[in-house]
Amino acid sequence: FNRLKQWRDLATRYAKRASLYRASLVLIAAIIWLP
Repeated sequence: FNRLKQWRDLATRYAKRASLYRASLVLIAAIIWLP
């Protein structure tokens, strides 16, 4: 049970980091491609 909680925390941390990375990519793309 403890391992499940540990895995869930890791998954949420990874999802948060991935969404942050995706948001920064979108922001950079907008800066590059906007006139």
